[in-house]
Amino acid sequence: MEGHLFDTFFLIFCGAAIAATLALYTRQPLFLAYIGLGVILGPHAIGLIGDVKVVSEMSHIGIIFLLFLLGLDMQPKALASVLKKATHIAILSCAAFALIGFGIAIAFGFNFTEALVFAMAAMFSSTIIGIKLLPTTVLHHRHTGDMMVGLLLLQDFIAIFCLLILLCGSAQDFEFKPLIMALLALPALAAAAFYFVKYVLLKLIEKHDRIHEFIFLVAIGWCLGLAAIAEYCYLSAEIGAFIAGISLATSPISQYIALNLKPLRDFFLILFFFALGAQLNIALLPDVAAVTLCLAFALLIAKPLVFYALLRHHSERKSLAWDISFRLGQISEFSLLITLLASQQGMISERASVVIQSAAIITFIVSSYIVILNFPNPIAVKESLRRD
Repeated sequence: MEGHLFDTFFLIFCGAAIAATLALYTRQPLFLAYIGLGVILGPHAIGLIGDVKVVSEMSHIGIIFLLFLLGLDMQPKALASVLKKATHIAILSCAAFALIGFGIAIAFGFNFTEALVFAMAAMFSSTIIGIKLLPTTVLHHRHTGDMMVGLLLLQDFIAIFCLLILLCGSAQDFEFKPLIMALLALPALAAAAFYFVKYVLLKLIEKHDRIHEFIFLVAIGWCLGLAAIAEYCYLSAEIGAFIAGISLATSPISQYIALNLKPLRDFFLILFFFALGAQLNIALLPDVAAVTLCLAFALLIAKPLVFYALLRHHSERKSLAWDISFRLGQISEFSLLITLLASQQGMISERASVVIQSAAIITFIVSSYIVILNFPNPIAVKESLRRD
């Protein structure tokens, strides 16, 4: 097992280094290189890595760290103000995208249950893509970044609700306990986190702030600890990690922690994109090409238009509305989690699962190119648009 894990890591990271080099020379997004590497090395192509289950589970940590770092950059008062404004936009946009996903599934002959999963998967935008292409030093602390983060967080809450519904069982044997526990746990967990940080964690950090290794370990322990507690309370690890981050956001040490954890986050995000490509069953692609392209491009067109209309209705400037709308123009990693869970419970066929996975990858790629070529981002082709 140890040898197998070493070989897997060797193939992933040496391959990723080569693929990233080619991507940089050809001015392509790095995550596209990682997805392509996963498709090539995965079990459905040449099969050098036959079992990606462990890699997929490990890659989930990257999303957890992403939400933790996102929380570190948000001030609680600013977040509350943005969430109040973004709630209406998030609910209406999710409803519109759900109708699109449901309608396309029915039109292509999928059954009612599969169509509901399509609807859930279509509702959300990618936190990973949205935040990775958002310049932290320029936009994160402005209204653009605040609105994006607010919308993505509200979508994450709705996604968690969808996951809970799937976990609660069928209509004949539905269990309400997870839903009730999650609704009660969220405010309690947030309050407990803020009090623990104020009276325990910050005092420990102040006492030992010269020992950098200790700060590093405390930050990771706090992030993963609260993520684990959140999962135990029927919330998601991502929400727990975000609460862990925002509870530290007002402390002087927050930016130091954020800076030191970014390489660790990127390590696990490489695994995430690799696993995404490796899990795609490319043998089924010709059979589902029509519905996949229809779903992907319907959402690529609808998402920017719907977000733009809703943002303009809420008095946002045209330039800012288009900026946010195109940054949110893809399917989410939460959609992939919903698809995986529905597939494990036998609610959807492998054909339906491949359609959603393939459509997600297409929207990741196309929406990223749109942002890279037209809006400020860290990996822009044009120097005038490059912002770190």
